[in-house]
Amino acid sequence: MKLPKALADDLVAHATEDLPNECCGMIGGRDGVAERVYRAVNTEGSPFMYVIDPREQMRIMDDIDDAGMDLLAVYHSHTRSAAYPSRTDVELAFFPKTLYLIVSLADRSAPEIRAFQISRTLPPEEAVREEPVEIV
Repeated sequence: MKLPKALADDLVAHATEDLPNECCGMIGGRDGVAERVYRAVNTEGSPFMYVIDPREQMRIMDDIDDAGMDLLAVYHSHTRSAAYPSRTDVELAFFPKTLYLIVSLADRSAPEIRAFQISRTLPPEEAVREEPVEIV
C-alpha cells in the first residue's frame, strides 16, 4: 500500500489527539494508493481496543464507494504497544481482503505505521501476514 506522507501524518495526528485511547477509522483509495483518511469515533473509548459504530462504518463505506474508491484499510492505533495485531485485533478482523493498518505510539518520538492482511479462518500461525506500507 502506498500512503502519501500527508495522510501518514494525519494518521499519527489522529492517534495522538485521541490519547489515551486508541483511534480508529478507514482509508479509501485506488490501485493500492491511499487517497483519503476517514476518521471514526472509537465507541469503546478505550486504550486497549476500538470499535467503529456500524452506522458510521456504513456511511464511510458508502462515501468511499460513491467516490469510486476501494476500502484499502481499516486503521487504529496502539497507544503503548508495537504496531502488530493483538489477539483482539485478529478476532475482530471482519474484512479478509482489506488491510489492517496500525499506528503505534509506543515510542512517541518515532511513531510506526504497519499494515497486515488478517484472516480469522486460517490457523493462528498463518492468520496474520504483514504487507508493506510505502510512505510517498
